[in-house]
Amino acid sequence: MLIPKKVKYRKWQKGRARNIRTASTKIELAFGSYGLKAMTPAWITSQEIEAGRRVLTRFIKKGGKVWIRVFPDKPVTKKGNEVPMGSGKGAPDHYVAVIRPGTIIYEMDGIPAEVAKEALQSAGYKLSPVCKYVSK
Repeated sequence: MLIPKKVKYRKWQKGRARNIRTASTKIELAFGSYGLKAMTPAWITSQEIEAGRRVLTRFIKKGGKVWIRVFPDKPVTKKGNEVPMGSGKGAPDHYVAVIRPGTIIYEMDGIPAEVAKEALQSAGYKLSPVCKYVSK
């Protein structure tokens, strides 16, 4: 699972999704010929990213290469079970990557287009935002 080695602040504020604009970075294929693009805003957990990566590596077998373009660096806190109201914020539980519409999540290269499309669509089922396959 992906987690940051060191963080400046242990706990972050949640933030608000007021007017979700499309992503300004990571919107073009930079490394591979095929990619998976998010169409809706979401928080993707490190477990979701790892599940998608496993699907992709299973499809490519020994050929090809996979790039993960997002990294979960936002901590999400959670209070323990049966803890009374109040008494502060909970401890960091897991990390998420904040995804805006148009962000490329995975890229692939070195395999046929049909195999890449099937692999990326299968990986898209593991993620919370609606995703679509893109190619150069």
